Order: sequence, then structure tokens, then C-alpha cells
Amino acid sequence: MKVLVVGNGGREHALSWKLLQSEKVTKVFCIPGNGGTATMPKCQNLAMSVDDFDGIVRFALVQGVAFVVVGPELPLALGITDALQAQDIAVFGPTQAGAQIESSKAWAKALMQEAGVPTARSAAFDRTQVEDAKAYVKAVGAPVVVKADGLAAGKGVTVARTLEEALSAIDGIARGQFGDAGNTLVVEEFLSGQEVSVLALTDGETIVPLLPAQDHKPIGEGDTGPNTGGMGVYAPTPVLSPEQVKQVQREILEPTIAALRQRGIDYCGVLYAGLMVTPEGEVKVLEFNCRFGDPETQAVLPLLETPLYELMLACVEKRLGQLPAIEWKKGAAVCVVMASGGYPGSYEKGKLVEGILEAEETGALVFHAGTQLKQQQLVTSGGRVLGVTAVGEDFEDAIAKSYAAVEKIEFENCYYRRDIGYRIR
Repeated sequence: MKVLVVGNGGREHALSWKLLQSEKVTKVFCIPGNGGTATMPKCQNLAMSVDDFDGIVRFALVQGVAFVVVGPELPLALGITDALQAQDIAVFGPTQAGAQIESSKAWAKALMQEAGVPTARSAAFDRTQVEDAKAYVKAVGAPVVVKADGLAAGKGVTVARTLEEALSAIDGIARGQFGDAGNTLVVEEFLSGQEVSVLALTDGETIVPLLPAQDHKPIGEGDTGPNTGGMGVYAPTPVLSPEQVKQVQREILEPTIAALRQRGIDYCGVLYAGLMVTPEGEVKVLEFNCRFGDPETQAVLPLLETPLYELMLACVEKRLGQLPAIEWKKGAAVCVVMASGGYPGSYEKGKLVEGILEAEETGALVFHAGTQLKQQQLVTSGGRVLGVTAVGEDFEDAIAKSYAAVEKIEFENCYYRRDIGYRIR
């Protein structure tokens, strides 16, 4: 069977790699893919845009793909699933209505309150209510979290430690710093503790969590500096105990899927819960995403024993509840992200990437994010360039193996954090 993967990041490379481990998958098409998927056997890149829904529909129909896997949030929010389903093409990814759980933080908050899901207290304001938002912040005090309501490529959240930072964040959103994503802004209670990502597969009825992972979002070591899309990750994080994972399924995941059903939304795909585990052991939702996490996927999938193809097919065929329990490899996985110097600000592209084969010879997996294959040479094309993943007997082993592979890779102005996994060492 053929599968079509939409997206061009490290997440999509990892999804394609894992899908091709199944003997039943004969070909994976990537739209548009990257330098890694371009060189992977049985994988073919297509120079199309992720929002070219008509073109994607035509290609899927002509090729007779078994189903489409949508990686990024943007095409989901724009309605790619609706366009594909209108032509009877199976899709692993929620409809536009379901994608609101990520594309509108205010909508997601209302859904959580309706479902009784534990989350931070919050209030939403539109652009005409800037002074009201500032008054609210002054009333609740700092620290406080200010968010652009819509999609802002992971950069629309400010954790304001002072009142001045919060007011400045509100002004930035109001001035159009995040475009239409800031037409509404959300002010949330600040929650302390450790963040954990739980990616869960669902067919709209049954929902099954994957291994919990812990991301490192800030650019600087020790979790300092501005937030990024993620500079590294490890799984399974010990921050969330097996009992707490069951609690997350019972008190967060299942009530959320039920609330979506009550709104008439048939949600198929990944429900990604960004959680805060407080010092008191409480687990609360920071946000929901409507797709696989990046780079969480690059650490979770290498530990997955059950074929990903079978899990996804069961979701699109509404029979996830009939499958046996998901099987996992023993040990731990660590992914270190190698980025272009200057990221998450401005950075140069087109830098020659060398040492990939040497890194892979160590046993590590190198997932491409911001790369392109030009005239048979691999060059940088994005802020986050590579995700280097290693699986080990334990975290110390996995961390050592990942960094040993990272040291084999070179490109001009390369930057990576040297402390991924520091919280568990």
C-alpha cells in the first residue's frame, strides 16, 4: 500500500521512516519532504505546497494511496482533511473543526472547561480590548502567561515574569507581531512545575497515549533565552509516572474526545496534550495540539515496536479499540536538535551539511528538518536543521550516543544545546 505524508520537517521524516518499516507499505510520498526523505529508499518527494489541496487530492486519487498523514498544524487548520474526505480519501488527521483545538486557544479553553479538564485559569480578549487585557493582568499580577490565540509557529507564547513583560507582550500582539493569530489574545495563570508532552492516537472513540516525552523549548542551555520549536527531547520521561499516565487518559484525554463528540466533531489522528506536572503532583493541560509533536515524534517513534502503519490504519478505519496494547522497546531515546546559528531569529541558509553517514554509522538516527538536496549535495534550508536520535539502555547511554553522533556532523554556524536531558541526570 502507498501512504502520502504531508509536511517537510523532522516529524515528517520520522513518520515516513517508521511507516516504511512495515512490509505492507510499499511507497511513501512526501509533500514536499526534505533532504532526508529525498534520499530514503521507497520514499519520493513531490514539489507541491502543503496548502495545495486540489493538487494533493488529485495526486492521492491517481496514486490510490491507502491514506494521507498530515504532519503540520497549518494545513489541518485550513481544512485539508475536509478536502480529502470530500473525495473519499482516508486521512489520519482531524477536520478543520477538530483542529480548532490548536488553532484557537480560546476555543480549546472553552472545550476544556466544558469537559472538566484540569487547566490553568484564563481570560480571552480581542484586539479592541487591549486595555481590558492590561487591566486583567494588573489585577492577577505576574508571573502570567500571554498567548496569541491562533497559530504562531510555536512562538506566540510569552511567559512574563514581570508586569512590564506581560504588558509589553500584550502590546506586541495588538500591534500585529503574530498577524491574524493575534486577533484574539489569551491571558493565563502561570503554572510552575515540569512540562510533559503526551501524544495520543485516536479514532474519535478510543484514545491511546504513547510514551510521555519531555521537550527542551528555550534556545539556551539551562532552559534560558527565547522559546523555539524545540531543541531536544527524551522519552519516556520519568516525570510522569505510569499511574499519572492512566490519570491523564482518564481525566484529560477521554473527557476531551467525549466533549469533541458532543460538539459533533469526529476527531481522528493525534491529540497532543502539553501538560504541566506541578510540584504537588497535579497534572494540568497547558495546551492541546492537533498533530504529532516536533521533536517529540523523533524520540517516541524509535521506541515503538507496534507497526505505526497498523495503528494509523486502525484509527482511520475506526477500530483502534480492537487492537492489542501497544508494544514498546525497553530503554530510552534522546533527540538532540542541530540548528542554524541565529535561530530562532534570522539565520542563513544554503550551508553544506557533512558527516551524516558517519553519524549514522554510530547507530544513531538522523532525522532531517531544515535540509534540501541540491545538485546531490545536502544543504541547510531552515532554522532547525537536524534531529539526532539515539536509543540506549538508559538515559545516560542514550544521551552519550546521541552526542557522539552529533559530533560527527558539521555545517557552518551550527548550534545545539549540550545539556539535553539535564533534568534527569
